[in-house]
Amino acid sequence: MKKAKTIIFILAAIAILALIKIFFLDDKKSQQAGPQPGRPQVTTVTAYIVKPEKLENRIFVTGTLLANEEVNLVPETAGKVTGIYFQEGSKVSKGQLLVRINDADLQAQLKKLQLEEKLAAEKEARQKKLLVISAVSQEEYDAALTSLNSIKADIEIVQAQISKAQITAPFSGIIGLKNISEGGYVNTSTSIASIQQTDPLKIDFFIPEKYASLVGPNDTISFFVEGSPERYTARILAIEPKVNVSTRTIQIRALTSNRSGKLFPGSFARIEFSLERSENAIMIPTEAVIPILKGQKVFISRNGKAEESIIETGVRTEDKVQVLKGLQPGDTVITTGIMQLRAGNMLKFASVQ
Repeated sequence: MKKAKTIIFILAAIAILALIKIFFLDDKKSQQAGPQPGRPQVTTVTAYIVKPEKLENRIFVTGTLLANEEVNLVPETAGKVTGIYFQEGSKVSKGQLLVRINDADLQAQLKKLQLEEKLAAEKEARQKKLLVISAVSQEEYDAALTSLNSIKADIEIVQAQISKAQITAPFSGIIGLKNISEGGYVNTSTSIASIQQTDPLKIDFFIPEKYASLVGPNDTISFFVEGSPERYTARILAIEPKVNVSTRTIQIRALTSNRSGKLFPGSFARIEFSLERSENAIMIPTEAVIPILKGQKVFISRNGKAEESIIETGVRTEDKVQVLKGLQPGDTVITTGIMQLRAGNMLKFASVQ
């Protein structure tokens, strides 16, 4: 019995010693594994070395192609259509007769007046000769002259009315689909067809007001249209002198050649153009920039340690941002691991670009 108690006591002592050993060894290992007091934490990061780059500030907007000139033809007088002298969708020349409205009564009136003019002219000539020899009074001659001039004025009125019955092309272009038929009746609100001058074409688009000072007449833009991979170019023709207060944008109009006839008024255009260029821009990866309360900052490497630098940014591209202030060529900017960084942390570089 006494021997058994001794064995139990020895086993208990061994167990206690084993637990004490395990406890102290684990505590020592954890102390060795943890950060040492006063020793900076090491963070593994990737970095980008700042170097001057070529930067072209391009903006992308949408616009609409417009005919250089466009008009909807309507009659200046009412009447029956007696002739249509154009093919739908064809080219027409300035001054070309397109439609004639019945003017038979006007033509008859014109012939009558022309005959009266002839007789009045003969009478005025006779009266003038008689006036020279004092065979008629000045009043009689003046009456003959007034009658002649009155008839001439009436002729001009009738000729103007006849002219209104003849609809001609105001400029060279392409005429659209007709809305009338020969023999039909038209009035001053009837739409006959439209004419559009399609070479050149205008392009209207809008840009944010902040870019207004960076564009000007004769600047070149490029654009694409739906259904075509071809890149077209245009020249800025004019800029609206005021800002649209609703959209804070400015309207711009450009002009493009359309000799090929591949472009159509009303088409949607995707426009891009360069606002400014720099051969020595400071560009860094977008992911390196950290937003802060009063701006933006980055971490740079200084003697192997992390250091904060407040920056001012400019133009953004797909994957980089321009830095206007806060960095110099040769600076090493941290691009990954930045959320765990603190100023003064030791840096270990996984890669450097």
